[in-house]
Amino acid sequence: MSVPPVSAAPGSDAEVARRALPLLDLTSLNDGDDAETAAALCRRAVTPAGSVAAVCLWPSFVTQAKQALAGTGVKVATVVNFPGGSFPADRVADQITRALAAGADEIDVVMNYADIIQGSGQRALEHLQACRVACGDTTMKVILETGSLAKPALIDKAARIAVAGGADFLKTSTGKVPVGATLGAARLMLEACRDAERPVGFKASGGVRSLADATAYLAVADEICGAGWASPATFRFGASGLLDALLGALGQSAAAAQANSGY
Repeated sequence: MSVPPVSAAPGSDAEVARRALPLLDLTSLNDGDDAETAAALCRRAVTPAGSVAAVCLWPSFVTQAKQALAGTGVKVATVVNFPGGSFPADRVADQITRALAAGADEIDVVMNYADIIQGSGQRALEHLQACRVACGDTTMKVILETGSLAKPALIDKAARIAVAGGADFLKTSTGKVPVGATLGAARLMLEACRDAERPVGFKASGGVRSLADATAYLAVADEICGAGWASPATFRFGASGLLDALLGALGQSAAAAQANSGY
C-alpha cells in the first residue's frame, strides 16, 4: 500500500508521528473484549500511514489475530501472569506454552513485583528465569508495574532484576493500576537497558496517549541510549489511544485509516 510522503521538518509533529507509529503495540486488554474487539484491533494495526509493530491482546484471541494479520508483518503479543504478577512459576510457564502454541510472537509477563517491594527480589528473579526458559527464543517483555513500585530505588531494583532474569524488554505498566508510565520511571529503566550486557528494549505502557507524550519518551530514549537506538526491536509504546493522534499528525483521520486498511 503506497502512502503519499508527508513533508516533515526535523522535530515536527509529523516527523515524530512517522517515527512513533511503527513503534506502537496496539493494545486491548479490557474485561469485555471479545472476538469483535480483537478483529477491530487487528484492522486498526495496518493503516495507510504504515503498520504498527504489534497488537497485544488476551491469550484467547492470539490465534484469531495471527490469522487476521498474516502477511502484514505485524506481530502478535499477549500477556501472562497478568495483571497481578502473583501466579506460581509453573502456572505462568503453562500460560506461556499455550500462548506460543496458539502462535504468539511476543510474551508480556508481569514480574512478581510484590517480591521487589516486600522481599529481596530473589523469588522474582527465579520466577523470570523460569519464564525465560518457557519462552525460549521468543521475545519476552517484563512488566515491572512501576506505578506500584513507586520509589525510584525499587524501580531501579526491578529493572536490574528483570534484565538478570532474561528480559528482552522492560515494560512500565499493566495499565491496571492508577499510575502508568512516567518519564521518571522510563529514565531509570532506559538506564538499565543501556547498562545491560546484551540488547534490552524499553516499552512505555499505561497512559501514553498524546503526540507530546510520544515526543517526550522518544527524547529520553535518545538522550540515554543514543539517537539511533529506538526502533521496533528496542522501543515500543503500549497504547491504542496514541494511534489516532499519530494518524492525525500524518494527515490521516482514524475513520479513513480503518476504512482503507484492507481488513
